[in-house]
Amino acid sequence: MAKIKLSATPLDVNALYQALKAPENGGIVTFVGTVRQWTGDIETQSIEYSAYSEMAISQLEKLAAPIEAQGARVVIAHRVGHLELMDEAVFIGVAAAHRAEAFEWCQYLIDTLKQEVPIWKKEFDTDKVRWGD
Repeated sequence: MAKIKLSATPLDVNALYQALKAPENGGIVTFVGTVRQWTGDIETQSIEYSAYSEMAISQLEKLAAPIEAQGARVVIAHRVGHLELMDEAVFIGVAAAHRAEAFEWCQYLIDTLKQEVPIWKKEFDTDKVRWGD
């Protein structure tokens, strides 16, 4: 079963990576999203994430289930609360027998998470506060 979590505390990226390791998997692909300073001309100072937690966990489990049904292992962790520049906001990891599937599924998970999972970010920029994607 996939390891899925929302966390109000910093993500332990090494522990999340270690949860992916298994003798049957030869490829592990991870994506770690961090709080960046610049989006074009907009300078961000910090971000606050909020979520409809029960729905977010349920949706993440549904995204991971068909991937794990094919023999892969999935770990997804997302921060909520206030984050500073360079803090890890999201971790997506997929371990599969071969790298091609691991890359494909990792890309699918982060893209779908950003589009469909009810996690919102409020960006505190140098000139204003705005809601991001």
